[in-house]
Order: sequence, then C-alpha cells, then structure tokens
Amino acid sequence: MDLDMLISIYPFSWQAVLTALVCGFMVGLERQLRGKPVGMRTASLITLGTYIFVAASMALANTASDPSRIIGQVVTGVGFLEAGVMLTKDGMVLGVTSAATIWVLAAISVCVAVFSPWVAIKFAGIVIVILYGVDALENYSSALTRGVHSKYYRWRGKNEHK
Repeated sequence: MDLDMLISIYPFSWQAVLTALVCGFMVGLERQLRGKPVGMRTASLITLGTYIFVAASMALANTASDPSRIIGQVVTGVGFLEAGVMLTKDGMVLGVTSAATIWVLAAISVCVAVFSPWVAIKFAGIVIVILYGVDALENYSSALTRGVHSKYYRWRGKNEHK
C-alpha cells in the first residue's frame, strides 16, 4: 500500500474539504465568541457533511440520476437541525438567527462542491459581516431594537436574575 493510496479521498478533493471546514470554522468562530448556538464544531460538521453529500451525488451523476435532488434533500435535512435550534419561551421565538446560519452554512458547502472554493469563502465572509455588522448596528441605535427585539431584551433582563 503506497502513500498516495492512503491519503487519497477520490472522488473528493482535499482542497474542497479544507475549504468547507474553513468556511464552517470562520462562521462558527463568530457565533462561539458571542456565546451563540452553532459554534465552530457544529458549523464545521454542517459544512463538511453537506459538501460530502453534494460532491458524492455529483460523482455518481449519470443520465439516470440528478444531483440537484440530493441538494434538495440536504436542504430538507438541514431544516430538521434548524428546528431543533429554535425554541419558544414566554411567547418569543429564540434561535432564528442560529437556524438561518445553519441554512446558509449548507448553501456555502454546496458552493464548494458545485462552483468554486473562493465563492464559498466570499459567502462565508458575507455571513460574518451580516452576523457581526447587524449586531453592531443594533447596539449603536436603539431604533433598531424596537418590536420583538425590545420584548426579548426585557424578557432577558427579567430572567437573568433568577
């Protein structure tokens, strides 16, 4: 058994695997540093798993199969993960941003498998800008924390002392 055979993951690509892991790690690090669900480990596993499913379906594609069906099934499966992240407390739905993050992580991995690793990295950067930037805007302006956000902050303030 030679070294090439030991490290080969054909039909997958080490570059694509590492790109999926880096994208998941980057987004997961932002979430973990802010104490949110879907940290580095979870985000990396989501991106890796999605890449493997999509790349495998593309490798097996022939005239009788359709890789886009696998992408649709991955989206459905990711929906179950998202549902587990969201919860309701005192009439408020929490975890919607974490659920949306899971959804976009799967989409980023589809980009790794179907398009280009650089496209996926750019999208991961956009996600980080959105997650961090909107939070910074909300902290800057009280006008952005009206409605459901003000109810959440009041609820959180009451329940932190328990």
